[in-house]
Amino acid sequence: MSMLTPPGMGGKYRITGNRYPHMRRPRNRRRIVLAVVATAAVLGLAGWGTLELVDVFSGDHTRQTQAAARQKKGAGDCKDGAEALPAGRAAPKELPKPGDITVNVLNATPRGGLAKVTADELERRGFRIGKVGNAEADYDKKVPGTGLLVGPQASVEGALKVLGTQVAGAETKGDQREGQDVDLVLGDAYKELKPKEEAEKALAGLVAPPTPQPSATKC
Repeated sequence: MSMLTPPGMGGKYRITGNRYPHMRRPRNRRRIVLAVVATAAVLGLAGWGTLELVDVFSGDHTRQTQAAARQKKGAGDCKDGAEALPAGRAAPKELPKPGDITVNVLNATPRGGLAKVTADELERRGFRIGKVGNAEADYDKKVPGTGLLVGPQASVEGALKVLGTQVAGAETKGDQREGQDVDLVLGDAYKELKPKEEAEKALAGLVAPPTPQPSATKC
């Protein structure tokens, strides 16, 4: 074995030149760098996923909390639907009772005694009776329907409405008269008043307070 042969190499390697052979380990630097990069990527993805999950759950909770706060505030600021009237609608006007209405019953038909029979029935139903007799020339035999309800303009949405619950199909007309009395002019098609039960039901529906509706205005 030559003196230039490195120890432990026996005679397998012989030095024939002027330089010593340099024994180096295989280079694993690239493999290490790739492993470091892959590890950093995995950790980054894991961290990003964790942040997304936290944001999702915390965001939902925050939105729910804000919605509940807005609902609570709206309920506190707005009036209850049973107390609030729809926007732009005034409180309903109180209608007079039958006992507060004086009715003149006038017969515009050729049948005699019709006004007296009708007046008696209206009185039994609580109305006050004024004049009873034949209609004036302006209406005599000139009312083709069941009847005509005539009164001052202020009574069109009050006393005449109440009286109209007793006569089916009667027309309503306001005039310039003085006083509060109203006329029931019986027309050619008139036979009798509405049945008492039906008239009472119509009257109850007329004077009952309307069902309050929630305002459409946002709070």
